[in-house]
Formats: sequence, structure tokens, C-alpha cells
Amino acid sequence: MNTGQYRPSDMLRGKDIPDCLLEALPKTDLHCHLDGSLRIETFMELGKAQGMDIPVDAEAVREKYFPASRECSADEFLSHFAHTVAVLQTEDSLNRVAYELAMDFHEEGVWYLEVRFCPIKHTEKGLTSDGAVAAVQAGLSRAEKETGISTGIIVTGIRTIDPASSLELAKLAVAWKNRGVVAFDLAGAELDHPAKYHQEAFYHTMNNNQNLTIHAGEGFGPESIHQALHRCGANRIGHGTRLEEDKDLMAYVADNRVPLEICLSSNLQSCVVTNLSEHPFRYYLKKGLRVSLNCDNTLFADTTPVKELRLAVDTFDLTLLETEHLLINGFKSAFLSEGNKGPMVQNALKTMTSLRDKFDLDSIKEGS
Repeated sequence: MNTGQYRPSDMLRGKDIPDCLLEALPKTDLHCHLDGSLRIETFMELGKAQGMDIPVDAEAVREKYFPASRECSADEFLSHFAHTVAVLQTEDSLNRVAYELAMDFHEEGVWYLEVRFCPIKHTEKGLTSDGAVAAVQAGLSRAEKETGISTGIIVTGIRTIDPASSLELAKLAVAWKNRGVVAFDLAGAELDHPAKYHQEAFYHTMNNNQNLTIHAGEGFGPESIHQALHRCGANRIGHGTRLEEDKDLMAYVADNRVPLEICLSSNLQSCVVTNLSEHPFRYYLKKGLRVSLNCDNTLFADTTPVKELRLAVDTFDLTLLETEHLLINGFKSAFLSEGNKGPMVQNALKTMTSLRDKFDLDSIKEGS
């Protein structure tokens, strides 16, 4: 992202932006579900150990448990989590998957990663919710020490569970504040499960100055986003795909710099959009919304941070300047302390400038 002086590489766009640059650019991922982002090989190994019917071929496993075909109902898509949660019921498995996820994202140029999961879903074999958070934190911390990647945990409630359980999860998110957990979240099927039913959890989160993000505008319309913001106190919106349907609310989101956690491949897979050309991603950028790009579920959507960036750049014909702006949005939207966020943003900007020089991008002509 330039500092005000025009460079020819500003307008390098779409497929003319080389893969090597997209791999090297500093990135964030603010919307990544731990239980949707296992390595396929790890799922196979853990599944076999539990006696699951695991084919020898990885693609056969994917077709059996996580089919690439689009899942056009929330229940169909959300059922994928049942398979992965089943193999993540021990301290060792949670620690391993968290570690591997952070290591993989580091290899893709991710500097800061927020991992979300619902701890009470991982207590079927005696592990406590607190123990589940501790296991994930241990795995992330190990990756941080080995690579320098920064991470945070988002404790996630589910719209379809008892609101009392969401309150317990919110208390867990507060108890782990400043010890690795950076926010509380609400996910799950939106239709007929409004976020306001879980208000006690949100009030506890806000009253203890913990951050809050809510999945909204994915499986339901802008009313869900309005409720997340104005009834539930969300600092960020997960997805927000249908925000464009309410122009006044969209203006509010833009004016107040409310970040949107956009997940392109996932939105396509779960039929939030029928094809990516219809996705409001480009429109949101044009209107000045603080859009970040995220993977959501790397295993289910068969994606990675670099794949998502390549997809966005090519589908929406982004210029390099727009691409850098998109990535900086992620850093600005992170649930980091200002003392850590500011230097990270500045370092990312400097790195982007140095990468243009390293790859001699100002000499590349469009279409070459």
C-alpha cells in the first residue's frame, strides 16, 4: 500500500499480480473455525484412531465427509462440523490441530490469526471447557514461539444452544481475557435463531470489556446484522453478505468503520451467493467498508489464505493498491491492543513497499 506517491505498480491488477507476491504479502485471518480447518491427513489419522470408516485416499475421505458439492441448506453445511468435532475430544487433538493450523497459516504469509471454536462441543470425553481453551492456547503458543506468528482465540457460542450455555461461554471468554482469548462470538443457523435470545451472554461480554463479533447476514437478511450491532453490541460482523440489502444500515457500518469478516469460498459453498460474481465484496470495497478476507473453514471449503487472496484478486480484478488496502483492513480490524496493532500495521505497510521493490513490480507491464 503506497504512502501517497503514485507508483506504476499501483495499477497492476488481477491475473497480472504474480502468485509469488500474493504468497509473500503480510496477511491476517480473523474468521477461521478451528473445527472446520483441520488438515485432511490429520482428520484421517484421528478418525482412524477412533474407529471411523476412513478411506485410504484423501479425496475419497473428502467426498465422504466433506463433499465439494455446494450445501444449500444451513443444516447440510453445518453437519460437516459433527465429523470434525468427533475427533477433537482430547487435549492432545485440540493442541495438535491448533498448532498445525497456525503453522500452516504462517507458511502462507499470515502474521496474525484469530481461531474460533465452541469449547463445550469438545467435552464428550471428560475434557472441561476451560481445558479445551487451555489445549488450543497451548498449541497456538507453541506455533508462536517457533514462527513468530501472532494468534488469538475467539470463544464461540451457538445460536441453537440454550442461552444459558452461551452465558457460560461468555464467562469463559472473559475469564481468559488477556490470556489468549480475544473475543466472544455467536455462530450457527441464523433463521429462527435470533442473536437477541443470547443477550445475557453479550451483556456479560460487554460489561467486562471483552470484544464481540457475531455471525450475521449470512443465512438471514440485514435485520440480523442490525440486531447484532444495535441489540447485541457486536464490534465486528462475521460475513455480513446481505448488508447491501439495507443501504442505510450499510452507510452506518461504513461510517462507523465496523469490520466485515468476508469469506468468499465459504459463502459460495454454503449457497449464500449463487456465484462469486454476485458477491457484494467488490461493492463493499467501493463503498469504503472495512472489509477483511478470511478462510472460514479451510477443510470444508478446500481453501487456504493464499487461495482466498488469489480468488479475490482474480474474480474482482483487484489492483495491487486495492489488494494491499484489503490486507491492511485485516490488521486494522484485529482484536489486538492498540500498542500491538499500530506497530504491526506500520510493519505490514513497510513490508508491502519492500516487496514491490523486491519483485521489481514497477517494471511489469499490464498483460505481460
